[in-house]
Amino acid sequence: MAAGGRAVQLRKTLSFVLRHQPWSIGLVLDEQGWVEIDELLAWAHASGRRITHAELLEVVASSDKQRFTVSSDGRRIRAAQGHSVPVDLALAPQVPPAVLYHGTASRLVAAIMAQGLRAQARRQVHLCTDIDTARRVGARHGLPVVLVIDAARMHAAGHVFFVADNGVWLTDRIAPGYLSRLP
Repeated sequence: MAAGGRAVQLRKTLSFVLRHQPWSIGLVLDEQGWVEIDELLAWAHASGRRITHAELLEVVASSDKQRFTVSSDGRRIRAAQGHSVPVDLALAPQVPPAVLYHGTASRLVAAIMAQGLRAQARRQVHLCTDIDTARRVGARHGLPVVLVIDAARMHAAGHVFFVADNGVWLTDRIAPGYLSRLP
């Protein structure tokens, strides 16, 4: 596969189809977000998007964020997290680290601190374990700000956390009282 542009375009196409609009190429995800790889490739081809099996596996393997998961038998694929369509990733609840982080843009901080973090168009709020990742995520949306989440206190209060296949921490909502801004 050609490096750079082609790989980025394939990753974006896969993200769009597996997270947000599978029907755009005629796909139907199962309840846990899986689709047969052969079916994905056939529908992609029929809709004018030529993707080979080798290219698909290369995009999966080379994704810095490990956005996609291939089933253990190698026959199915799904997005690891970030869905806006209803799926149940069948993730078991996990005990989070004491602190988690969320990157956002500075223009959104006042509203977040007043209202908390909500999933918005996605199914859950995405969190990470390190400041650098949070800062990179925030930078995608403007001047980055890193928010600190008191995950230990949330968990003790009964909030449920999950870890996606790619290591992203997920929860449904974070109330303002569990948030602070990294200085």
